[in-house]
Amino acid sequence: MSSLDPARIVATAARLKDRIAERFPGAHLREVATELHEIASQAARRSANIVRPNVPLRLAIGVLIASIPLSLAYTVWSLHLKVKLDTWSEFVGLFQTGVESLFFLGVGILFLVTLESRGRRKRALDAIHELSVLAHLVDMHQLDKDPVYLLNTDAHATKSSPTRAMTAFELNRYLDYCSEMLSVLGKIAATYAQGLHDPGALSAVNDVEALATGMSRKIWQKIMLIERAATKD
Repeated sequence: MSSLDPARIVATAARLKDRIAERFPGAHLREVATELHEIASQAARRSANIVRPNVPLRLAIGVLIASIPLSLAYTVWSLHLKVKLDTWSEFVGLFQTGVESLFFLGVGILFLVTLESRGRRKRALDAIHELSVLAHLVDMHQLDKDPVYLLNTDAHATKSSPTRAMTAFELNRYLDYCSEMLSVLGKIAATYAQGLHDPGALSAVNDVEALATGMSRKIWQKIMLIERAATKD
């Protein structure tokens, strides 16, 4: 079965970082691309650590669960020696207590058995949350890159208008870099889903991919406006 190669994602993020640095050496987007590359490098290690079995924890849980039958046997043996059931109500009370004890015992065993998977989920969700924050950061950098001024040369800037110093080609490349960064973010998120069959983590990955796709769609609408302006010229 084919799967995403984290090393190739890291290489893609590194090339993207270099391309942005070479094209826009003074832009803050270069810093975001550097952070993206660092997160991609960390993701390769973090995703491997998340799915790696926690052997010491498994051994401790196994020993603890294995000791439960011995404790139960000793408890039953003690009750057999010390408890005398003279009435039916006493028997019912003892039976009810036993059922309740088994219920809480089952809950405790379930808690121990799922402890490792819940720890994996938390670490994966923390890492995926970082990707969501970075996606919003990329979106902030393209937010004021409005190509409408390329279509309407008569529009005048106000005192609070952002600087419009980019040419149509530069603006196209800037927006395309933002779209590529969002695509890489989605791929990094997908690496956390590999080998981690957890519904909560998979849902979070899908949310990040949907977020990145929606932001990228807005960017491509701007790119199409740039192409329209070029056709107009």
